[in-house]
Amino acid sequence: MANRNSKITALILAGGRATRMGGQDKGLVQLSGKSMVEHVLHRLEPQVDKLLINANRNLDQYAALGLKVIPDTLDDFQGPLAGMLAGLISCDTPLLITAPCDSPMPPLDYVIRMREEMKKQQADIAVATDGKRQQPVFCLLRADLAQSMQDFLSAGDRKIDLWFTKHNTVEVSFEDQPHAFANINSADDLATFETLLGKS
Repeated sequence: MANRNSKITALILAGGRATRMGGQDKGLVQLSGKSMVEHVLHRLEPQVDKLLINANRNLDQYAALGLKVIPDTLDDFQGPLAGMLAGLISCDTPLLITAPCDSPMPPLDYVIRMREEMKKQQADIAVATDGKRQQPVFCLLRADLAQSMQDFLSAGDRKIDLWFTKHNTVEVSFEDQPHAFANINSADDLATFETLLGKS
């Protein structure tokens, strides 16, 4: 497909505790007849040649989707950076692009726009914005940043945006797609997305 990029691996982040959803494994929560991770997978799959899932629970259920599943390399659910680190270590492409499992409508032109802006600015990292604020778990990373991320986490830091400041980071606006980064944290959110998906 024309939009595929063989030099980019996509990583779906599904390794969190999901405390706001009562501890449910959010990637496996059903939305319009499919798990949330499947919604993300189906939108990213046409844009890249390789996909990974980062998960720390229910690994067999995720593996049943036919993708390689990688748990965090660090203990104690250390947040999305730990999942990204696992992805950077596992990917065999120069670039890794990430998306969380609980935002079921990532942009269909996500990869190409992020890659173009990174290339234009000769950046190390591209991070998406919704036009108002950064969406740090939607980012494109050089795979050779794994050691930097490892060192950052080993020092006890967890904040993604703080790690971004250590590298040449460019923002990529998706203000034309206001729902792309909305995430699901409650039953009300699920109902809202059922309606949105019905219209898309």
